[in-house]
Amino acid sequence: MIRFIKASKYIICAGLFSYVASSCDDFFNTAPYDAITPATFWKTEQDADTALTACYNWWFDQCTGPNYIFFNDCMSDISFNRTGSSSYKQVATGELNPNKVPNYYKYESIARCNVFLANIHKPVFGNEQDRKNMIAQVRVIRAWQYLVINFWFGGIPLITQPTTTAEEAQVARSTEEEVKNFIYKELDEAIPDLPDKPSEKGRIAKGTALAIKMRAHLYYDDWKEARQAAYDIQKLKLYELDKDFIKMFSLEGQDSKEIIYADQHVEDLYKFSDVVRLYNNQDGGWASFVPTQNLVDMFEMENGLMPNESGSGYDERYPFANRDPRLYNTIIYPGMDWEGKNGNRIINTLDKTIEGKANKDYYSAATNASATGLLYAKYALPSIKQYSPSLNNDRLCPILFRYAEVLLTIAECNVELNENLDEALNLIDELRIRGGHIAVDRTKYNSQDKIRELVRRERTIELAGEGLRRQDILRWKDKEGKMVAETVMNKPLYHMVGTVNYDEPDPTRRAVITPSSEVTEKDRLIEQRRFEPYMRYWPIPYAQMEKNPKLVQNPGYK
Repeated sequence: MIRFIKASKYIICAGLFSYVASSCDDFFNTAPYDAITPATFWKTEQDADTALTACYNWWFDQCTGPNYIFFNDCMSDISFNRTGSSSYKQVATGELNPNKVPNYYKYESIARCNVFLANIHKPVFGNEQDRKNMIAQVRVIRAWQYLVINFWFGGIPLITQPTTTAEEAQVARSTEEEVKNFIYKELDEAIPDLPDKPSEKGRIAKGTALAIKMRAHLYYDDWKEARQAAYDIQKLKLYELDKDFIKMFSLEGQDSKEIIYADQHVEDLYKFSDVVRLYNNQDGGWASFVPTQNLVDMFEMENGLMPNESGSGYDERYPFANRDPRLYNTIIYPGMDWEGKNGNRIINTLDKTIEGKANKDYYSAATNASATGLLYAKYALPSIKQYSPSLNNDRLCPILFRYAEVLLTIAECNVELNENLDEALNLIDELRIRGGHIAVDRTKYNSQDKIRELVRRERTIELAGEGLRRQDILRWKDKEGKMVAETVMNKPLYHMVGTVNYDEPDPTRRAVITPSSEVTEKDRLIEQRRFEPYMRYWPIPYAQMEKNPKLVQNPGYK
């Protein structure tokens, strides 16, 4: 892993010529003295490995890098971002436009992959299988990039060869179906040439490629193919559920067998610089991506009933009491015991003042205080002290794919195909019991529709804060055929109003919430959100439209 990350320090050397070759007319007529060129490069296997590393730079996301998984959910009903970083907020509020849209429409990574694939035949290899392995890794990266852009924008130019002029890159949009089929073909042809295990952490092997294939087919409702990809991951016999859920999301748990792929970081050398975004104001954090009350409401009570069901025992004044135990490993809530930067305290995001002093964690105390009064527990627990004092030089490795998603995919595909429903429920039980909850009540969830409702909810709470919710509410349909987003994203977003009772020994009952009927809209409202059907696809950014006059804007945007 260290060698791989060290090599990434030099990606500019391997990557610069790919940028120049795709942007400058006179590249081949000039021999720059400060960069590697195709004439002097592509000689050895080491050259190929360096170029491969260049293709890995932010391969998963070119907009916010590893923060993608955190910010992505802020475009959904379960997470919130106050600052509007990278225009995620505009997507959530329905204010996106060609000047305000997350910058996912980028071809830099694809261009690097194209240059690699056009030149990888040149170096001398001692073992041809090593060359095939490298080619397969790059084809997977390129397929992933096309999946991301195609999903959000709905049909994009397919460019599979290096371009030497700006005019060559001016290509009309292929249809979404054409791009989808290209992605499928790339993955199917690449996977056989990948090893079961990567040569080092950070490299793509079969499990990661199959996870991408699984997710791609799931996103396009190809249920049988998505399920088969999930089964193929199981056949590798490399992954299993981690018995210690929250440890998996800590520095101590980075070797968990549940992790299929994580974005690798090392202090100083290739640091993760955004731990500061995970924590609240009093701990010096920015609270950049925080869970909402909507997510809290999705967790069952400890007796397996939903809060709004008769007999559940839910009390609006104590929303964290007697809940599914998984809630407490997903959300940091007011009243919780906490080891912060300056020692132990009780989390309090409800009271404006504490013992006569201003509460830095109060929702309106600062722009870097959680507006919802909640934080994600993933990566934040068990303690802030696992990270650097500055919270910006850490070896946190955000998880991109894990085995729980494999089980959830099999369960969802079974439901949509209306077959093997017992298997679907058994897989859900594995996740519930792993988290300390009770098994599914088979007498209650006894039809395709009811099991679908369960599986969707279980997917949401299991993968909360991991960047999948927006995609899910776009692809999921209700009984009338409408996107789920049309319902859940057309509602106001609220925060809790109440106080923390420091005399209460039970952390889950310390937060005393004022019933919504006793609070004005103004006192609860965070923001109004909006979603129209045409927002299923994002607008092509103006900058891209200007560069490529052959692009046609998506309907609904001017």
